[in-house]
Amino acid sequence: MDKKNLKEIINADLYRYFGKNSFRIFLKAFFSLPGFKYTYFLRKFTYSIEKKSKLRYYYHWRLRRYVYKYGFEISPVCKIGKGFYIGHFGHIIINANAQLGCNVNISPGVTIGRTFRGKKKGIPIIGNNVYIGPNAIIVGNIHIGNNALIAPGSYVNFDVPENAVVLGNPGKIVSYAGTEGYVCNKVDY
Repeated sequence: MDKKNLKEIINADLYRYFGKNSFRIFLKAFFSLPGFKYTYFLRKFTYSIEKKSKLRYYYHWRLRRYVYKYGFEISPVCKIGKGFYIGHFGHIIINANAQLGCNVNISPGVTIGRTFRGKKKGIPIIGNNVYIGPNAIIVGNIHIGNNALIAPGSYVNFDVPENAVVLGNPGKIVSYAGTEGYVCNKVDY
């Protein structure tokens, strides 16, 4: 990733919050939205590790501070597409080897983790334009299709097709209405 790419990704993340970009919008988001601030330092730290920059120590320090302040535990080696959106601050855990597509919405209390045994041993892959509601748990070597909606409190340990709406614990597909109205201000990927 080069510096231009990093700027494009950060601008895409910012666009998801307000539907527009400017320096004024950036300052507003940076000082008032914990999700954007955390994502900003996550992206900067990931870039600085890749480039072996000395600034990585500063970004690491800032990121660790926000882990404790906001409760987000997202590894910098986690693959996250552009347009990442954290709606509210609250405990969020995403495994370091998880893969998230573009335009993914994460809500408080979400856990995306590994299963260590059984047929689904492994880590999830999340598609594009996915909404994950509060306190949802997604575990195992599964694939969440594009435009899928994981409802609040759902436990998902099975593959979810595109446009599916998953509800409950254990999760069940209840419709194929997708994420229309839930994932807004989408960016191109």
